[in-house]
Amino acid sequence: MSATAAALTWSNVVLPRSGLGVRGRTVANAAFATGYAAIFGGHPKWVSARGWRWGGAAAGAIAVGYAAAVAIPPIRKRLAAVTGREPEVDVAEWVTIHIPLGTVYSEETIFRGTLDPLLDEAAGPLGRCCGALIFGLWHIHPARAAGDNVAATVAATTAGGLIFSWLRRRTDSATAAALAHLALNAGGALAPRAAGAMSNRHR
Repeated sequence: MSATAAALTWSNVVLPRSGLGVRGRTVANAAFATGYAAIFGGHPKWVSARGWRWGGAAAGAIAVGYAAAVAIPPIRKRLAAVTGREPEVDVAEWVTIHIPLGTVYSEETIFRGTLDPLLDEAAGPLGRCCGALIFGLWHIHPARAAGDNVAATVAATTAGGLIFSWLRRRTDSATAAALAHLALNAGGALAPRAAGAMSNRHR
């Protein structure tokens, strides 16, 4: 399917070879996602009361999970040891601009807003697994660039994709998945810093 090939080629070939810095990649990703949705008939349906309700609940549960992790001393110690990965920018810019725009908007527009409905129509129930797997494969180059285990990253993001896709189907909107995605990624950037700050106070 051309929509699948376009997404994977962009993430793993075109964007990595662009030579853009983090700000340029954020703009390029958002522009690509917007064009992708226009070309392939995407309908994220961002204005969705049901999507906002489910997304708010999911984001709240994720935030509670991060807060609990920071509050539990053994887990807090592990979190505090995690090195931040915000390339070229400080954490405030990373969390308020690059995660929401370059990651969440871009990926949810492409996957939950466009590709998932196409796969549902083309492959039925099998499309649910295919969309999540393609979302996992989208992260191959980012995993390599970060020095992460590629197979583990693909497996983890595929699992996340299954949850995000379920939220999209449950609400008929990409909004719920986007809010959960935002909470997960922003929490992943902020929790280690909160854990480090708490650990320093307890010394």
